[in-house]
Amino acid sequence: MMGLQALQRGRTGQLAGALAAAAVFLGAAATQAAAQTPQDRPGLSGEDFSALSRQLMPSVVNISTRQTVGGADGLPAFPPGSPLNEFNEFFGRDEEGQMRRQSSLGSGFIIDAQGHIVTNNHVIEGADEIDVNLSDGTVLSAKLVGTDPDTDLALLKVQPDSALAPVPWGNSDTAEVGEWVLAIGNPFGLGGTVTAGIVSARNRDINQGSFDDFIQTDAAINRGNSGGPLFNLRGEVIGINTAIFSPGSSGGSVGVGFSVPSNLARTVVSQIQEFGATRRGTLGVRVLDVDQGIAEAYGLRRAEGALVSQVEDDGAASAAGLEVGDLITQLNNQPVKAARDLSRIISVSTVGSKMSVRYVRKGREATTTVTLAPSANANAGSDEDDAETALEELSNIIGVQFRAIEDTDRRRRNIPRSVNGVVVDGIDNGSDALGKLRIGSIITEVNFQPVTSPEEAIAAAEEAARQDKPVLLQIWGSGQASFVSVRPK
Repeated sequence: MMGLQALQRGRTGQLAGALAAAAVFLGAAATQAAAQTPQDRPGLSGEDFSALSRQLMPSVVNISTRQTVGGADGLPAFPPGSPLNEFNEFFGRDEEGQMRRQSSLGSGFIIDAQGHIVTNNHVIEGADEIDVNLSDGTVLSAKLVGTDPDTDLALLKVQPDSALAPVPWGNSDTAEVGEWVLAIGNPFGLGGTVTAGIVSARNRDINQGSFDDFIQTDAAINRGNSGGPLFNLRGEVIGINTAIFSPGSSGGSVGVGFSVPSNLARTVVSQIQEFGATRRGTLGVRVLDVDQGIAEAYGLRRAEGALVSQVEDDGAASAAGLEVGDLITQLNNQPVKAARDLSRIISVSTVGSKMSVRYVRKGREATTTVTLAPSANANAGSDEDDAETALEELSNIIGVQFRAIEDTDRRRRNIPRSVNGVVVDGIDNGSDALGKLRIGSIITEVNFQPVTSPEEAIAAAEEAARQDKPVLLQIWGSGQASFVSVRPK
């Protein structure tokens, strides 16, 4: 704000100089300046956030939790009157030897008149008792309705003695970078605190889980703000403040905070409210990101999409006809630019939802419809193990030597008889495969063609080279395939 005000003062000085030089220029410049002055933005035209803050503060709560554990230190409680009695409090124990400690302070917000309150899972995780502190000082005991650790969300329920002031959900998809936002919460246990900032970025992946799609903001968020709301200027919740980037041990704000988007949170909360847990559907696939070489091998210009590396038996994708090697470019009519986009799109869907899938298979586009299935754990595949080098070698246009799969390979690597392919036996210096392939890798397809011999692998590679495309190699793994693109010499 100070920078903007200083800029305006500087402009006034320039106009004063212009007045002395030419009155006509002053009139034109003043008209232009007036046209550019924002009249409807708080903080830029004499307005502030006080009215909005007064409206929203009663809807934001402070959350404190307690956890009771046994006397883990093995020492008895000191009795009343003992000179060491004061150490009971120091160790967090009562006179019966039980330990009671404050485990968490956080924030939350009221979403309906029935007393449902949204917060973060990590705020209440492991708590025996949860207290909700309203803005008027009322303290209510809360019941945990359910949690979703995958999105770090939790839903609480209180029995209010008087009417509550819920706040509405906003549409996080329409929140734009540069838009004003307010964060209200309980930083460092200080009680209701308002900070203002802007949406700094969208769709942030901070490696916290499969559903990372955070809103980034520079509104000051500190420890204790977790679970608190991020509001737009219409008083709607567009995010739940969850994490901060804070170098060092102080945990203070450096202007980089992250909020769970409201559209994701609203779906999760409604499922918890109805079922006590999420009912998130799954595709039943594992996918990989696409590099430029793989994209070109599929006939695409950009390195976008999600490459299917595993299809679960009896899963939604299998029932819809998707196969290993399919490159998904759209899901539910939304573009898939990276593998994590699948999780982001599915995160707001439920079991039984039907979704259209557009994909590329062996250079041709196709579509299908999947019906999301209940979540199931897929077995993770292991990386390829190294195999001993055999004598048979065959050089080719991609600088890779192949050999046939032998019985010793199948015994040592536990390769099923149903798996056909060739073994990578060597890689030439200068080959694009260096650093991408490993000696001993099992190649099952070359340029979308199944191969059973080195000759077939080389022929398929040469065909791709004639089409001026990178050569796409499908690599077998125990439970999961992977893919590598190699440019011809």
